[in-house]
Amino acid sequence: MLGKGKIAALGFQHVLAMYAGAVIVPLLIGGALGFNGEEMTYLVSIDIFMCGIATLLQLTVNRFFGIGLPVVLGCAVQAIAPIILIGQDMGIGAIYGSIIVSGLFVLLIAPFFSKVVRFFPPVVTGSVVTVIGLTLIPVAINNLAGGAGAKDFGSMYNLGLGFGTLLLIILVYRFGQGFSKAIAVLIGLVGGSLFAALYKGISLGPVSEASWFHMPKPFYFGTPTFEWPAIITMILIALVSMVESTGVYFALSDITERKLTQKDLTRGYRAEGLAIMLGGVFNTFPYTAYSQNVGLVQLSGIKTRKVIYAAAGFLIVLGLIPKIGAVTTIIPTPVLGGAMVAMFGMVVAQGIKMLGKVNFTSQENLLIIACAVGVGLGVTVVPDLFNAFPSFVRLFTSNGIVAGSVTAITLNIIFNMIPHRNDKKVADPKPQHAE
Repeated sequence: MLGKGKIAALGFQHVLAMYAGAVIVPLLIGGALGFNGEEMTYLVSIDIFMCGIATLLQLTVNRFFGIGLPVVLGCAVQAIAPIILIGQDMGIGAIYGSIIVSGLFVLLIAPFFSKVVRFFPPVVTGSVVTVIGLTLIPVAINNLAGGAGAKDFGSMYNLGLGFGTLLLIILVYRFGQGFSKAIAVLIGLVGGSLFAALYKGISLGPVSEASWFHMPKPFYFGTPTFEWPAIITMILIALVSMVESTGVYFALSDITERKLTQKDLTRGYRAEGLAIMLGGVFNTFPYTAYSQNVGLVQLSGIKTRKVIYAAAGFLIVLGLIPKIGAVTTIIPTPVLGGAMVAMFGMVVAQGIKMLGKVNFTSQENLLIIACAVGVGLGVTVVPDLFNAFPSFVRLFTSNGIVAGSVTAITLNIIFNMIPHRNDKKVADPKPQHAE
């Protein structure tokens, strides 16, 4: 039985795991659209606050919404580029108008989208989860080296700090007992940050500049407008997020040993639709299930929703008190990268575990896995592969997770769901090996 203190520590560990991924979305979008310091502070704070609200929607199970798995929701990274383009071409109002409509779209299609569960046998879900983990590994390695574009990228200091954090997590997990093993990632993040502070110093500027209190304001950036090109774009992004979330749901269902039903999936998609609509109202961004927290659930071995409730509570508090929330932004990038290697690697391991249920004597299944992983990882490594395609097509083809998922689903339909003439078998009236 976990005490309140342990639940709080585990919840905060989940916050640290997803925090960098969550805040990078408003930072990149706000920077590209020329937001000033005050606007950026609001954008980051309300984003973190709404991550907590969105997570609560998924945790709270009722007849209408909530999947009830230990899932954490955060801003969809794949929405960054389209949102920037919409903002530059049609204005800020068009961004939030299209987000609200896309959330309503997810709400309406949830019952129909959940019916595709039969298209997700272990050969598909295992491939998708493996692809999710593999496509996240480059992000972890870039951060471990200092972050893409950093002047000291790959320096001995960054590599030492990143791999040192990873080594600390491994040592705690190997030699720790009970609760300390469960918070190995949190210990690694704290230890790596303390070393960086003592050796090179950490800037406390973001903390001193942040305000003490902040209240969410509906339509902070003005009245939303509704432009069809923007709406269609955000609906496509919502579909991409639903595919990604489906893989996360099945990974968590496997970890928690809970079989998902069509109704469970419908409630999960509805919760995301509500979260997206609220994001549009309070001027944040589309939400999706975060893969990094799947790895943390697997790594810690703690599967209770109480921990995620604690994480959601922390996110809400951090969103209301920007000065406290800013403390988590000063964790050095290599330290985050070192922790991400372990967490994202666990997502890959979970995918491989799910593939263990697949019949590997079937060459068709082997080809499904090979092509799904190959396409997903290939698109991630060479993101410019489909640059000659129209922009709305690139929304799907430029995302390794979606490309790998579509490949796995399509090949599974071709090989395992469409009847083949050669599959017809005539029953033998007599046993071939009579005793």
